[in-house]
Parts: sequence; C-alpha cells; structure tokens
Amino acid sequence: MPINLDLNSLADYVLLAAAFMGAFLSALWLSLVIWTFRDMRARSRDVFAQVLAAAVVAVLTLPGLLIYLILRPPRTLAETYEQSLEEEALLQEIEEKRVCPGCGRQASEEWRLCPNCLTKLKKTCAQCGRLMDLPWNVCPYCATPVDGARASEAEPAPATE
Repeated sequence: MPINLDLNSLADYVLLAAAFMGAFLSALWLSLVIWTFRDMRARSRDVFAQVLAAAVVAVLTLPGLLIYLILRPPRTLAETYEQSLEEEALLQEIEEKRVCPGCGRQASEEWRLCPNCLTKLKKTCAQCGRLMDLPWNVCPYCATPVDGARASEAEPAPATE
C-alpha cells in the first residue's frame, strides 16, 4: 500500500510548528529580560545598572543571563536592610545589658546590690525613695540633693551672661 504524502499540508504543519517555536522563544527571551530588570531593581538603586543588566540579557540572551547571574549583587536591598536592622538590634542588646562593676556578671536594673559579690549598684533617694545610680548627686525624679554631696555638685551653677 503506497502512502500518500501531501507536501502542502506537511509544509503547513512545519510552518505552524516553526511559528509556535518562534513565539515561545520570543516570549522566553522577553520574560528573561523583564526578570533580569526586576531582579536587578531589587538589588540596586542604580538605574544605569538596572538598564545595563537588562540590555546584556536582551543582546546576549542565555550567555547574557549567565553573565548577569555571576556579576549580580549577592543580596537584595531588602535583605541588606534586614541584616542592618539585625546588627543594630544586636548592638543595642549588647549595650543595654547592665553588668556588676565588681564581678562583671549580669545585673538587673532594679537591683540595689549584686547578689553575687554584694557590690552596691544603686542608692535610694531620701526624699522620694526611688532608685538612683551611684554617681548621681541629685535625684532626677524629685531634684533632691543627695546627702554627702557638695553643694557645688548638687546644685547646678547659675547661668552667666
């Protein structure tokens, strides 16, 4: 039995497949350029760098994408911002920890003396009864001078004109 091949219909199928592949590759190329631009926009504020990265991918396609992936900044702007916030929070946490000057162990803000070495950490205001740091010569809550402080230390000097 001979097989009838219609060359016109076969050419139509090849043309249809080629058109479909062309449309698919064009859509893939355009999506790579858009993705590169958006990714670079998330990683840099420099508009020139954003456009240049997209242009490299637009001109070189897959090799351009590979070049972009090698050269792009490692972190996005959001990740960089989050990292800086974490570092700042860690530094603030380190600075806020109160330690005993006698033994160096962690001490609570409300403690009058260290339970480990019995070092005096705070003193009590004679007027209002609130806790004050040892170096203070005046109570910041009620403005009462501390007993034993010199008058020149306890009261601020009058402003000279």
